[in-house]
Amino acid sequence: MTTTVSGVSRPLSVARTFTFSSRATMVAVMGPSDSSITLIESNFPTVTLRPKDLDVVVTGPSEAVATIIRLLSELSRLAQQGMSISADTVSRVISMLTAELAHPASAISQNILSSRGKNIRPKTTNQKKYVDAIDDHTVVFGIGPAGTGKTYLAMAKAVQALQAKEVSRIILTRPAVEAGERLGYLPGSLNDKIDPYLRPLYDALHDMMDPESIPRLMEAGTIEVAPLAYMRGRTLNDSFIVLDEAQNTTAEQMKMFLTRLGFGSKMVITGDITQVDLPNGQASGLKQVRQILEGVEDISFSLLESTDVVRHSLVSNIVSAYDRWDEDKTAMERKRKRKVKRQTIEAAAERLLEKNGIEAGE
Repeated sequence: MTTTVSGVSRPLSVARTFTFSSRATMVAVMGPSDSSITLIESNFPTVTLRPKDLDVVVTGPSEAVATIIRLLSELSRLAQQGMSISADTVSRVISMLTAELAHPASAISQNILSSRGKNIRPKTTNQKKYVDAIDDHTVVFGIGPAGTGKTYLAMAKAVQALQAKEVSRIILTRPAVEAGERLGYLPGSLNDKIDPYLRPLYDALHDMMDPESIPRLMEAGTIEVAPLAYMRGRTLNDSFIVLDEAQNTTAEQMKMFLTRLGFGSKMVITGDITQVDLPNGQASGLKQVRQILEGVEDISFSLLESTDVVRHSLVSNIVSAYDRWDEDKTAMERKRKRKVKRQTIEAAAERLLEKNGIEAGE
């Protein structure tokens, strides 16, 4: 509904009240010095929130008010489940509601794993869709910038599947690629040379499992961490397989890896197509595979963005700044090419006129 003032149509202002179930829940949601209210009002500048007793009166345009009532309801649910309501939590729930996710609290509180007092769960709308895709498909591609949780969540799902006895082993792999791929010049044995490339996978495993059990499981072959080249010629049955840094696979390597899929297995392939380190300008298999496999049944492509970064908030800003720079650079390059093309055409036209003895401008 709208009202008309001096010929200008404006949304009708309404007031609705949200009532918390207890003082403890209200205090948890409002934050110190009502910091959550300040954050909500900064995101919805046409709305005001006024707390009183166990109530919060929300006033503003009806659509925005309805969104904030839902927001307070979702935050209240999280607080009642014992979750700490930080500014980051409020921002993520707002983002999920804006993306029209039905129940953000359910997504945020959905534990994949609990290890040593730490809960691993999706924290954004796209992360929730990604985790759901892993549950629902045999092959899933998680594509996005650094810090969006694509590898970490995939590994958490792998550990969860192993613990639930849905698979009998976990295989973690990534291509051993750096700018130039000169492993032979590094000191030590082959394992010593490859280990730095696999170290991020080991680190994630230590976050999710008892560190003392990892060597035993690796020795038994229940967990395998190996470079992509070691996958050639194998059929991987009853396994949860994660390929990390897939942007550094060639088209041939990607095909080789995907055709290792055996019975009772699941594959998750992760990568960032903006950070390709393949030598000699080789095309990335991750860039190409979407064009080839898009629409194939039981294969899903999940795209994560800078808004899904769950590291330091500055990381998200850095990724967004690089994205804008890339877009500006692309636009400038297109403009330059158009200018060069126009100048080339004009020069050719002038030469043709001169050849025919006609002065330019006649």
